[in-house]
Amino acid sequence: MMKFCKQDFIFLVGGIIIHVVDIGVDFWVASKYFCEGQYYWGILILCFRGLSSVVIQLFSYEWFKNDFENPDPEKLKWIFLVHFFHCGIFIRYWFALKYSYQAAFKQNSNGVVSEREHPNFIHKQAIDIMTDISMLKVFKTFLESIPQLLVQIYILMEHDTTSFCQYAAIFLSFCGISYSTVDYQISLRKSLPDKDEFHVLSKLVYLFYKLLTITSWILSISLITLLSVRSSVFLLILLWSCGFLWTWKQHTTFCKSKVMECLYRTVVGVILVFTFFNIKGTKTKIHISIYYATHTLLILGVLFIYWFWKPSFTKEIHFTIVGILTVVSLVLGIIFLLVYYRHFHPTVYCRQQTCSDETDGDSEGKDRMEVGRFQNFIMQ
Repeated sequence: MMKFCKQDFIFLVGGIIIHVVDIGVDFWVASKYFCEGQYYWGILILCFRGLSSVVIQLFSYEWFKNDFENPDPEKLKWIFLVHFFHCGIFIRYWFALKYSYQAAFKQNSNGVVSEREHPNFIHKQAIDIMTDISMLKVFKTFLESIPQLLVQIYILMEHDTTSFCQYAAIFLSFCGISYSTVDYQISLRKSLPDKDEFHVLSKLVYLFYKLLTITSWILSISLITLLSVRSSVFLLILLWSCGFLWTWKQHTTFCKSKVMECLYRTVVGVILVFTFFNIKGTKTKIHISIYYATHTLLILGVLFIYWFWKPSFTKEIHFTIVGILTVVSLVLGIIFLLVYYRHFHPTVYCRQQTCSDETDGDSEGKDRMEVGRFQNFIMQ
């Protein structure tokens, strides 16, 4: 297992700052819409925020319960209350700061220390906690940041009036998307011993691959929404249904509870609408080729529909800018995808451990569970 270094600690602090600022910007944007009498947009922004927060609290609380060998009822009650008031992520950030600071800045002890004070244990605790946070941030990105980004881009394209808070919301959404994708891969490489180290160049290539492919798709959906809101909603529901059914067919074993597993598959279906998601941690060359080939055809189809059916709209500056950005993002995103999988993607895939292995009741169950959660949550 890799070590938790000072650079990781700085990255953690930056993530906390972005998270807090993002919350403030969301409420600021919503309040601006309410003050301007645009209640629909304000309510929609808050709904995305509320939905992602509820999902995050549910998963965070479930993981706390699973991580306790013999849970104390009083402690669980306290943890439940904290999550009930939507503050569960801050508990995880507190523990992350505690262990990551010890791992990154405190010198290794040469004397005899207890197991919980051993440097290897502290490094593992820091990495495990960061792993959980990275998964929760991925959920937040695709349940909140990207939907809000879609709304903000649609408002900018539909209405001539713009404000600073709208640009701030769009900028923060892109920051959230960028940070969560890179942070996820960092946690993945650190927590799985058979993954290669994630160097600076591979981080940048992966970042641009994800960000550009997602951007081109978001802009395309915005164009569809301008054409017809119903068509956009129908397409998103159709794509989510396909992703959900495919996830269900893979017989995922991410959660112990059937209800939480169903929720997990629902969330994965949402993620699959916007980016490829490898839920089994196996080689998926065919799957990812089909996925991005389908997205490419859909994006080109949207542009052709506007070009032939809406020639008057194509003359507007909005379409010109969005059209160019869509094509450029798509082409560059595919190029970075090919470069990443050709030169930077790990060639050794993790050995799959299912939840059935974790619940056999043998003496190794605890260790299996500690790595099993992430090994059943592999996005590549």
